[in-house]
Amino acid sequence: MRPKLSIITVNFNNNSGLGKTLESVRHQSFSSYEHIIIDAGSKDGSLETIKQYAEGNPHVTFWVSEPDKGIYDGMNKGIEHAGGEYLQFLNSGDFLVGDVLG
Repeated sequence: MRPKLSIITVNFNNNSGLGKTLESVRHQSFSSYEHIIIDAGSKDGSLETIKQYAEGNPHVTFWVSEPDKGIYDGMNKGIEHAGGEYLQFLNSGDFLVGDVLG
């Protein structure tokens, strides 16, 4: 079934912000979403955070950690993998307040 929302998170060397972003998504009661995470080859522990978050999380439909040409390149990579009816960009360091999607 096609998700209603594709959440795209772009990150580069912002592991602490990324953790806050991922936790805010994890605590949503809304369930018709997919989470796509694009990391630009971070060297600050972000990859481990992404792997831990994605493991066993059915909402994470795609993630990658590879060098890119900047934030817009990362956003475009996310769009290429999005299958939701709507897109939401939630970059590392951004977060959803409370249960805003629910």
